[in-house]
Amino acid sequence: MALIDLITEEVVKVPLASQSKPEIIKELIRLLHQTGHIEQLEAAYDAVLTREAQGSTGLENGIAVPHAKTNAVKNLTIAIGISPAGVDFEALDGNPSHLFFLMLAPPDQPGHHIEALAEIARLTRSKAFCNIVTAAVSAREVIEIFREE
Repeated sequence: MALIDLITEEVVKVPLASQSKPEIIKELIRLLHQTGHIEQLEAAYDAVLTREAQGSTGLENGIAVPHAKTNAVKNLTIAIGISPAGVDFEALDGNPSHLFFLMLAPPDQPGHHIEALAEIARLTRSKAFCNIVTAAVSAREVIEIFREE
């Protein structure tokens, strides 16, 4: 399953309103809940926070990939958020994170989760791609950028 198949305008938030790590996670999970992708909002939130407690998913170059395996979803689910100002997500390089990929997967489907993480890693290796996505001003624009990639 390609990452673009999981991304629709309804699961992309530009710009994010939140200004802290827990708020970003909650905002993206709320987005998935409001769009019917998850039913158990608190279970999903707790799963991501438990995963974050093991080590921050704030990577380098403004990218964060908060994720968790949880029974709160039946299939791999993703939300994308952009924070132009950046948020301290305890990233490996110590810099603010701007582009967030929140991913939830059921525990019994590890393959799709790993494939999606690998695709995110491949896409975000390109600083130009990340800069273009981070500069997007609408969910539609984000989708178009992913389709072109």
